[in-house]
Amino acid sequence: MMAPPAVALGIRLRLLAEGPDVSAAQVIGDHVVGDHTDLADLRAAVAEAPVVTFDHEHVPPEHLRALAADGHVCRPGPDALLFAQDKGEMRVRLSTLGVPCPLFEVLEFEPGNTVDDLIDAMHDFGYPAVVKTTRGGYDGKGVWIVRGPDDLHEPAHSQRELIAEELVDFRRELSVLVARSPSGEVRVYDVVESRQVDGVCSEVIAPAPELDAELAAEARRIAELIATEVDVTGILAVELFETTDGRILVNELAMRPHNTGHWTIDGAETSQFENHLRAVLDLPLGPTDARQPWSVMVNVLGGAVDDLVSQRAVALAAEPGVRVHLYGKAVKPGRKVGHVTATGTDLDDTLARARHSAALLTSG
Repeated sequence: MMAPPAVALGIRLRLLAEGPDVSAAQVIGDHVVGDHTDLADLRAAVAEAPVVTFDHEHVPPEHLRALAADGHVCRPGPDALLFAQDKGEMRVRLSTLGVPCPLFEVLEFEPGNTVDDLIDAMHDFGYPAVVKTTRGGYDGKGVWIVRGPDDLHEPAHSQRELIAEELVDFRRELSVLVARSPSGEVRVYDVVESRQVDGVCSEVIAPAPELDAELAAEARRIAELIATEVDVTGILAVELFETTDGRILVNELAMRPHNTGHWTIDGAETSQFENHLRAVLDLPLGPTDARQPWSVMVNVLGGAVDDLVSQRAVALAAEPGVRVHLYGKAVKPGRKVGHVTATGTDLDDTLARARHSAALLTSG
């Protein structure tokens, strides 16, 4: 999804792909197949590249420092990216900035310890709680709701460093994206509502319906504060809880174009992907204003439809104003294989059109 704005701006992309047929490799001809955890593969991919950036947070920080020592500019840099890679480091840093977060404790539980050791580590924090791996979790993976010691067996067997957080009583999940360039220019997108099913983002509504104006302003302020204070370059996604008592708390950070910002491709003056490119190259950032009063993005998850290319015509005929984005992935149950975006002046109508289009691509 970064390829179209790169073409428009005359930017050449080179990709490190985990396989020859992955989505990005299908549209970026200049790609190297390799492993992002292998320094030699990284060096082969970034040779002669003026700027290195990422579509996930899992590149080892020591490798990023090695690339920097080689003379490559990594944006975001390893010092900033750490706070998207490690939830424990993120919580500690945000706390020093005065950013509202759930109560938390990094557990004194090391790989190789037993369930009883984890029970002891949880003793002072208490139940119920959310236990997460500090690194590597996403889309609900590496996250457990624990209401007592019996729920600790699975996280203990993960053999990963863990963090405990309070089980927040929240009304809904929100997200706000901010683009920041090395020269300090910042652009913030509308605060959106993100609806989850089984830990996976199902749909995004921009802007978040009926969000109090002061809370929206606070969310945007927090996102800009974090981007500035941790020296983010590119897109930062700040995922939030809106609590039942009217507060917002920061849940997660992502330093890359993010699923909750896919609506911007069709719904904003400048997409998150274009602004990410502009930011990492220190070009002037584009406006983030919405094109229509409402945008709804619905993820297409693998379902009963195996031939998405053929079904695409059905979806476009049924909802010609809805934009369909397919990722070129093999269909597997629950896998994100695409998304659709509808825009309009009436929220109910926009929701209905987006959901109908996605349902045709999922269920037929």
